[in-house]
Amino acid sequence: MPANILIVDDSASMRQLVAFTLQDAGFNVTQAVDGVDALTKSAPNKADIVITDLNMPNMDGIELIRQLRAKSEYKFTPIIMLTTESQDAKKQEGRQAGASGWIVKPFTPDQLVGVVKKFIR
Repeated sequence: MPANILIVDDSASMRQLVAFTLQDAGFNVTQAVDGVDALTKSAPNKADIVITDLNMPNMDGIELIRQLRAKSEYKFTPIIMLTTESQDAKKQEGRQAGASGWIVKPFTPDQLVGVVKKFIR
């Protein structure tokens, strides 16, 4: 059974790129436009992995991670930040919130799929 991946990004083109890449690799993908939308979509269908942007309106990626980690069903779910931010301070903030990994944009499709496969058991 393919893994379910929740991707969260306010950029429609980035969501489409990530979704296409992961669907092409055989994963099921749900898309959310920001952290608020992601929380709504995370409840009915538990994601096996979450990939989120950092800078988004309404709720950013750090707050999304904190809120997902507060839910028992997402306590150990891999959450990857996919962002243009590469500063150590932001990475540290992400780790403290509970991020499992960090991919800096731009990325290659192979890099994205490789990172996801590391976290999917």
